[in-house]
Amino acid sequence: MTALDELKARLLEVDDLKSAASLLRWDQATYMPPGGAVARGRQTSTLGRLAHEKFTDIAIGRLLDQLERETASMPHDSDDASLVRVTRHHYEQAVRIPASLVSACDEHAAKSYQAWTLARPANDFATMVPLLEKTLELSRQRANCFPGYASIADPLIDVSDFGMKAEAMRSLFSTLRTRLLPIVRAITSRSPIDNACLRQHAPLADQLAFGQQVIEAFGYDSARGRLDLTHHPFMTKFSLGDVRITTRVRENAFLDALFITLHECGHALYAQGIRKELDGTPLADVPSAGIDESQSRLWENLVGRSRGFWEHFFPKLQHAFRKQLGNVSLDTFYRAINRVECGLIRGGADEVTYNLHVMLRFDLELDLLEGRLAVKDLARTWRERFEADFGIAVPDDRDGVLQDVHWYDGPIGGAFQGYTLGNIMSAQFFAAATAAQPEIPTQIARGEFGTLHHWLRGNVYQHGKKFTASEVIRHATGNDMSVEPYLDYLWNKFQPLYGLTERDRMTLA
Repeated sequence: MTALDELKARLLEVDDLKSAASLLRWDQATYMPPGGAVARGRQTSTLGRLAHEKFTDIAIGRLLDQLERETASMPHDSDDASLVRVTRHHYEQAVRIPASLVSACDEHAAKSYQAWTLARPANDFATMVPLLEKTLELSRQRANCFPGYASIADPLIDVSDFGMKAEAMRSLFSTLRTRLLPIVRAITSRSPIDNACLRQHAPLADQLAFGQQVIEAFGYDSARGRLDLTHHPFMTKFSLGDVRITTRVRENAFLDALFITLHECGHALYAQGIRKELDGTPLADVPSAGIDESQSRLWENLVGRSRGFWEHFFPKLQHAFRKQLGNVSLDTFYRAINRVECGLIRGGADEVTYNLHVMLRFDLELDLLEGRLAVKDLARTWRERFEADFGIAVPDDRDGVLQDVHWYDGPIGGAFQGYTLGNIMSAQFFAAATAAQPEIPTQIARGEFGTLHHWLRGNVYQHGKKFTASEVIRHATGNDMSVEPYLDYLWNKFQPLYGLTERDRMTLA
């Protein structure tokens, strides 16, 4: 066995353990009875500890030392050189974190998640306070494994979005806030679009069936995946041949499930598009949370909320939901699904206000990590900040501080910035795709997605984690990440919907 073969064999064992733990977490979020929570926490903790111990074995370090010499003359983009480079980065991060801390974090996350599934519907934040305090303590311990940071959030952000720092995100958010708030105010000062046609009852099974139809048209391979229900939707990958989607259905808001499903499908298309030769290695993953999110937002919004998409799918939707939409016009429907309003829920927020939700969470978790905010004061601070930003009161914690699962099944810090980065990148990737293949919008209006999917697979998906996010963006679009395509996209879409004027547009410049 060569050194490279031995490294791949060891990495495959680590991947198997991580995949088994992911399968247990998927089961906990979908079908596991509540009585299994304590044991499930222990099981995922054990698997996480074993995977960590195997990956940080000194033998892997020695193999990397040898392979770095052997691959030094190889091209940067070769599979072998990329595997050694990416594994080295992960190894240097992992050896800094004690196995006991990994185990403690996994066990606590399982316990906290199960408590959250009960606390949120009960509007019981008090129950979560001691658990969230423990999460904050563990998050700080993990960050402190990496000394020399400017902000304690930096090591946590780096795990999700390599190379990104808290200060850079503060600057980006400041720019976006300055340019988005005036347009939000311009839109919300006008008469709201009527979306009553969306607030109707529809059976769960019918909603799931229509979503399945659309994602398969996008290119989702159901022979390598499945669709299930959960409290907080997500996509998970156990191998490149097993990429699963979960969604949430509300029978009295019958299109929520569709857009959630399209969102998670975007993540899944990415995972299914990674070259199979990379399976079982650290390369069979996304470069960053932002890149991953760019695809969920692209397929959900730039495709799924576009006029062209519904020119093809609206007659099919009317046929599936005659009672709800039989007398609704395409124009009325299209305007309804793109209504802009300041609402409570991030997951259901429109494209214009969505990033304000992200900024709120990012700022609060920085305050928690940096010691300016205590967990016991988080719910009150959330309500105060939300009312200041959105102009509406938060009536309860269920739709306030309890609405997102992130702080209750993982660390505090490092997750939310990826959503805004994804929004920005989604427009940049779509603009590059349509510039290279101008027929894409026309094809979308015919219900054909192969050209777009092929371009994304060839320029983004297939590489997995061989390249950093910034390298992927430059390769696919020819430019560094820029907010301009995103702001142009928002203007071109919402200007005609709301009759915005050139004076309104000046606020975006």
